[in-house]
Amino acid sequence: MKALLSLSALIDRLNELVGRLMMWFVLAATLISAGNAIVRKLFGVSSNAWLEVQWYLFAAVFMLGGGYAFLRNVHVRIDFLSSKFSARTRNWIDIIGILVFLFPLCVLMFREGWPVFMRGWESGEVSSNAGGLIRWPVYLLIPVGFAVLMVQGLSELIKRVAFLTGSAPDPLAHKEPDEAEQLMEDIAQAEAVGIHNKA
Repeated sequence: MKALLSLSALIDRLNELVGRLMMWFVLAATLISAGNAIVRKLFGVSSNAWLEVQWYLFAAVFMLGGGYAFLRNVHVRIDFLSSKFSARTRNWIDIIGILVFLFPLCVLMFREGWPVFMRGWESGEVSSNAGGLIRWPVYLLIPVGFAVLMVQGLSELIKRVAFLTGSAPDPLAHKEPDEAEQLMEDIAQAEAVGIHNKA
């Protein structure tokens, strides 16, 4: 189990790096969008290539961020039900979900997405928009994104089995917020106090 937990920690570090990269992609997409809007309004000039770069960045955040979301436990979960279960039951439900739903979906999407990427790569498919970009990079995000999600699923499976065997703490237990989460919580509280004071 120790070797598996080391593998899990390595996967977690990889997805932590991917998640941080996706944050920069969000910033880049925002700046490109703002730059496009300013240039279009001031100079009446626009570029389909830059519009498609925004789309590619958004697609990358959406597809590659799934593993990071799973790592941080911020994916969709029916909390009002799961909070009523014991820690062991919650972990068993996650194990079943990973094995029965997540892994088969990831395999299916990888298997279906890879040929789409290969066709785009071999044909050199380009966007039909004037000045548009080649399409294979965005097609590649489908198999890569689901591969990243599946690898994180393996890490989460290891952590849940380790908890059930008494080899690790509960991966679903409430964790202390990191700096970004704490900052968001502090901002929300400050806004709530400001609204309360105005009322």
